[in-house]
Amino acid sequence: MSDAKHQVVIIGGGTAGISVAARLSKKGLDVAIIEPSKKHYYQPLWTLVGGGVVAKEETQRNEADYIPSGATWIQERVSAFNPDENNVVTADGNKITYEYLVVAAGIQIDWDKIKGLPEAIGKDGVCSNYSYDTVESTWKFIREFKGGNAIFTQPATPIKCGGAPQKICYLAEDYFRKEGIRDKANVTFITATPTIFGSAYYVPSLTKHCEDTGINTKFKMDLDEIRADTKEAVFKDMDTGEEIIEKYDLLHVTPRMSAPDFIKESSLGNEGGWVEVDKGTLQHVRHSNVFALGDSSNLPVSKTGAAIRKQAPVLVENLEHAIKGEPLSATYNGYTSCPLVTGYDSLVLAEFDYDGNPQETFPFDQRKERYSMYLLKRYALPKFYWNLMLKGRG
Repeated sequence: MSDAKHQVVIIGGGTAGISVAARLSKKGLDVAIIEPSKKHYYQPLWTLVGGGVVAKEETQRNEADYIPSGATWIQERVSAFNPDENNVVTADGNKITYEYLVVAAGIQIDWDKIKGLPEAIGKDGVCSNYSYDTVESTWKFIREFKGGNAIFTQPATPIKCGGAPQKICYLAEDYFRKEGIRDKANVTFITATPTIFGSAYYVPSLTKHCEDTGINTKFKMDLDEIRADTKEAVFKDMDTGEEIIEKYDLLHVTPRMSAPDFIKESSLGNEGGWVEVDKGTLQHVRHSNVFALGDSSNLPVSKTGAAIRKQAPVLVENLEHAIKGEPLSATYNGYTSCPLVTGYDSLVLAEFDYDGNPQETFPFDQRKERYSMYLLKRYALPKFYWNLMLKGRG
């Protein structure tokens, strides 16, 4: 067991952790990043991997290449927080003391929370874009689909990118159409949410797309179980609790997700286990030297990389104020973005704030499906991510 001390300790080396670390390192602060993974993934492209557009290898880079110069990389896993003592303990038993803590630990995918999913995934038409190991099975089963029921699900829990479950549905429908088998496919998007999207501003556009393409939509239904032997997906009606069985030939599952267990077990989390911070300043509500951003925080916003892009500079500015003993003046307004792929040549670019109000970047109505916005997602945003955002420049 060994002890170490740093001015700022960041938990997590994903999008949020690296973005913050890069900005802080440029300012000459003593920064340590605790992250066990050797690989870093640009997960927004997994939709296009599942749709057969991109090879999954294109989404992966070495984590070491993005650790900022001057920062210390502690390649371990956190097992416990001790905020009253200003330290964290790793799974290897090492204690790391901090002056300031930034929690950017991401979200935990709970594959086992849907009965039968771990056993069924990657077999007989059951697939998911939500991991590097399973994403290729989505394209395999879409490509092999010859007709029948194609079902795409979204759970009741918070998830990474609230729009991703429907994006792959739209791509699959478009592929079936291009292959001349659309008339043999019954395509259904089944979500536990009450509407198709979190921001009401974009709902009419997405609803119209489903109507125009013949995609069935079912709301307030949460996938509870997969019976792989009979190819049955068992849903729970969110209002009545009734069991509803849907037969499938292709089933794309968005698994349930939650805050990481080591946060749930700590005093940093709220009742749901998410790190409890002020939604404007990103400072912890009980521990003034703790900040959080990204998916593991309780911020009431869609969990996207675009949200982190706006959160990171706010957190860094407020952390600097805290170090200097000054009032925290920077405020995050809840901006998030979801590039909603609606086909192989179209995309609705949703951008909105905490209240669901549009916060659009371009001087046109982004609710309209556009090829230019598809190109933005396919080519421009990945370059921006690797070359600017993770370097603290975007």
